[in-house]
Amino acid sequence: MGTDLSPLRDVIARHGLTARKSLGQNFLLDLNLTGRIARAAGPLDGVTVVEVGPGPGGLTRALLAEGAARVVAIERDRRCIAALSELADHYGDGRLEVIEGDALAVDAANHVSGPARIVANLPYNIATPLLVGWLRAEPWPPWYQSMTLMFQREVAERLAAPPGSKTYGRLGVLAQWRCEVRALFDVSPKAFTPPPKVTSTVVQLVPRSSPEPVGDIAALARVTAAAFGQRRKMLRSSLKAAWPQPEALLERAGIAATERAEQVTVAQFCAMARALHELSGPDAKEHPEPE
Repeated sequence: MGTDLSPLRDVIARHGLTARKSLGQNFLLDLNLTGRIARAAGPLDGVTVVEVGPGPGGLTRALLAEGAARVVAIERDRRCIAALSELADHYGDGRLEVIEGDALAVDAANHVSGPARIVANLPYNIATPLLVGWLRAEPWPPWYQSMTLMFQREVAERLAAPPGSKTYGRLGVLAQWRCEVRALFDVSPKAFTPPPKVTSTVVQLVPRSSPEPVGDIAALARVTAAAFGQRRKMLRSSLKAAWPQPEALLERAGIAATERAEQVTVAQFCAMARALHELSGPDAKEHPEPE
């Protein structure tokens, strides 16, 4: 079932689903492309897929067609709920659960049981905070097996950036600390309605079973915020924002005080976080999330 669905453009017209910039919406209508994204997530038999921002349901259709046991679609735009409910009724097998709500406020883990994956064309305006929330999941390994997500290409580049590159920063350290990160393929603006001004990239993140210990995530947030906040300065200067005696912290971590943030590996940032945690005890303070 599912082969005689109405064309997506007809669904959009019937429900008046013009994409809203305020919601970061760019609808993906190319069925070959949505199928490619769904297949990139791996075999979906027996898997629950969490999808954020399904819009009119282009990727949702592909996930169901690829055999997902369940798709939990979280959509904030009430206009899209009717179109998604239509899709659920068409399949009629209970595999599609539509949740109306803000994905930043919905704990997707409460809606899955058994093997789960996250697959989504994320709304641009909430993509990074959503990802950071998933990367900070506790306990670890998390409730999901993998994340196959579409971002603006510049965000994708930051996620996969190696030390020494201009795009290497806090977001890349957090992502690579907890996951294997791989950029899969680019997506042209022409694939979307309306076309965004930037190219997009599909990225896959697979959780590491045993990431480097950091003491706690707050300590890692502090050292990366301080180091990249003044990335052109040597660590002996930039880390003063995290600890008043950065030389002691760096000595404990086994890192030269003359290094700069962009040259420090993920493992070294983990060593700094452990050192900070040991020096500061349980009073480590949270810092803003990576941007």
